[in-house]
Amino acid sequence: MTDTAITFSEDQASAYDSVAEMLRGAGVDLDDGSLTPPTDKGAGVMALIGKAGSGKTLLLAELYKALDEAGVDVVSGDYEGRKRRDRRTLAILAPTNKAASVLRFRGVPATTIHRILYTPVYDPEYERIAEWLAGNGERPEIEGLSDAALDRAHAFYQNNKSIPGALAAAGLRGSDFITGWKRREDPLDIGFVDEASMLDDRQFNDLKEIFPNLLLFGDPAQLAPVNQSGAMVFDALPEGRKLELHRIHRQEADNPILDLAHALADPQLEFEDFERMVEDKARSDDRVVWGQRVEVDLMARSPVLVWRNATRIRLITAFRSVHGAPEDDLLAGEPLICDGIELPLKHRKKRLDLEARGLIKGAQVIYLGPGRKPGFSRLHVIGAEDPQVSAASIIKIEKPDEEEPFIPFAARMGATFLHGSAVTIHKAQGSQWDTVQVFAPDLYAAARMGRVEAGQPLWKRLAYVAITRAQERLIWVVRNRLSKPTYPLRVDDLRAAAPAPLELQVEEI
Repeated sequence: MTDTAITFSEDQASAYDSVAEMLRGAGVDLDDGSLTPPTDKGAGVMALIGKAGSGKTLLLAELYKALDEAGVDVVSGDYEGRKRRDRRTLAILAPTNKAASVLRFRGVPATTIHRILYTPVYDPEYERIAEWLAGNGERPEIEGLSDAALDRAHAFYQNNKSIPGALAAAGLRGSDFITGWKRREDPLDIGFVDEASMLDDRQFNDLKEIFPNLLLFGDPAQLAPVNQSGAMVFDALPEGRKLELHRIHRQEADNPILDLAHALADPQLEFEDFERMVEDKARSDDRVVWGQRVEVDLMARSPVLVWRNATRIRLITAFRSVHGAPEDDLLAGEPLICDGIELPLKHRKKRLDLEARGLIKGAQVIYLGPGRKPGFSRLHVIGAEDPQVSAASIIKIEKPDEEEPFIPFAARMGATFLHGSAVTIHKAQGSQWDTVQVFAPDLYAAARMGRVEAGQPLWKRLAYVAITRAQERLIWVVRNRLSKPTYPLRVDDLRAAAPAPLELQVEEI
């Protein structure tokens, strides 16, 4: 095993060695850094699973570093250089923008699954810049771009390794250098997939077609995807292909949030016992809060996590009411959740444009204001590498006891959005926030119903997922109350836009 600055626990070291053996069988030797040309067959699928705090992300990061040091090229979702027969590649994927951004924050160059399934088509003139930045060509001379602009692009790329970001630093817009998107036809090589518990069978099959060497990182205690009958894609793998981490990583050992999450594994634990544990933790550690009301200020960036859809709609209505939001319009700073793309098949390119910029189902978005055209919205996509977009939008505001949502404005087709100040725990999977509010009365209702999923009481699975979304602080809300805001909705805290945000247009029909 290679020397690292990290001291692994016994099960982490064993898992690392097992993955290294898998990669060695695929022609990538992490011990001596030797690489052999890839083959179509590969090593197949392996899963590394464990509960929150067991060190999955640490192992993913260390394996990425070892592969990078061995000379394996990292393939991102924004540009792929010219193919070489002997080239070994690695793509690090997550199901959502937010999950990918969590990895990027830790220094791991992750992208979304969608950005690997669909690749950008570059204008040949600007592709010369991309090849130069990637180290595959000479510095080009481009009409209309000064040496100073190319220097800015080069300096940006040295720090960020993003081709679109570098081209934007040179003063170009996305519509200048990306002419379209295409479904990937050629297979890649090695794929790491974080938050693999969120994968459905269709995504899993797509990934197996692309990656002959696929490593899944997942948490078996989370909620399985809807319509998967409580099963996760790695459940069916043979035992020799599932590596499980049991020990809690030492950096997480003194974490009251993870203590609560792992306490849920006790089969004798009842809901009332668990709430007493939460209350006790709150008395001794300010990272856990016994909340008497929902804190409305947090809802604009960190949604309240609920189980029941009716609860979600009531909280959204209350959030908009206390902020004085008009019924026929949105306020800048209101949070939204992308609910998919409503476009006919003939507008496939427009769909790919929207999805490639991060507007995939479940994406968190902040409304910045109306676009330049009727039905368009200026949006900040949370976790996206280039977050600010103007897109044709269909925004639906659901209301209590009304079957049809209210639509303040809409394009005839485009990206659809629901309000995002409260979301279901299912939709929160794959995301993390510094502070998370969990609406405990909903989990109590699930406990009273006695529902079981994959052999475990549903309330425990819901509580586990909800609790582990919190990175720094957990607020366990026990009353159906909402605080008053201490300041208006804001957008000034969001990262500044690129020099010229991409305008994603959808023609009317």
